[in-house]
Amino acid sequence: MDFIDYYQKLGLKKGATEEEIKSAYRKLARKLHPDVNPADKEANKKFQELNEANEVLSDPEKRKKYDQYGKDWQHSEQFEQARQSGRRSAPNGGQDFSGNFEGGDFSDFFSSMFGGSGGKRNQAKYKGQDYNSELQLLLRDTYTTHQKTLTINGKSVRITIPAGTENGQVIKLKGYGAPGVNGGPDGDLFITFSIANDSRYKRQGNDLYVNETIGLYTAVLGGDVTIDTLSGKIKLKVKPETQNGTKTRLKEKGFPVYKKEGEFGDLYITYTIQIPTNLTEKEKALFTELASITS
Repeated sequence: MDFIDYYQKLGLKKGATEEEIKSAYRKLARKLHPDVNPADKEANKKFQELNEANEVLSDPEKRKKYDQYGKDWQHSEQFEQARQSGRRSAPNGGQDFSGNFEGGDFSDFFSSMFGGSGGKRNQAKYKGQDYNSELQLLLRDTYTTHQKTLTINGKSVRITIPAGTENGQVIKLKGYGAPGVNGGPDGDLFITFSIANDSRYKRQGNDLYVNETIGLYTAVLGGDVTIDTLSGKIKLKVKPETQNGTKTRLKEKGFPVYKKEGEFGDLYITYTIQIPTNLTEKEKALFTELASITS
């Protein structure tokens, strides 16, 4: 895997604060999201690299390893193990690896310890570093099962996103992490789904909640209203004398249940009554007459 300068990827200097990292990521995530750049064939790759940079630099422990070991930060644990082994063997004539490697290039060191002719007694196999990434989705994206193609380490990988996937849910792609050492297995890639809040629908579990505006006359006299749902338009009957804030439930018109084909939550609708404005003189007179009758 090619080395990525995470600070450069976020447009920051090495001494950037946590808040600067967070701010830079949010700004670039909006700019580089593949949905915003459908014509850019490299959009998925750029967004993946951005997420990778944020995942490392926003984690104090991973950032410390990255700052110390540079491009070999994924193998920091193996390096520490090898260095400790070197320290233990030093009294018996072995090499002492306790020297200061700060800021250096560890590639030659790893080659000699794990792949060179002089390191045969230390040919232990190590699993590669696991990667963590975030995939941003819209609520509507998870209403139906669909496939999405990602670019991971230069390879196109097609994943299936099941209907009903929840915010924060994590999937594992085996073998898509950092390469293993000495023939060890490659690490894994863990993808966390980040589902943005929807301007119309609020999701709670498998239920959906929505506010629907109806006219005053419909609320008073009753009538039909057509509302938009994630599965299409539905016509509902509004009862006469419906009060502001009245709620109604539509069974099985909510969100699909994860990996349970044909099962759905419920849709809860709250009516908001819209008071008419810019009344004509005749309308005002009629309302005045109505008020005198009901008073």
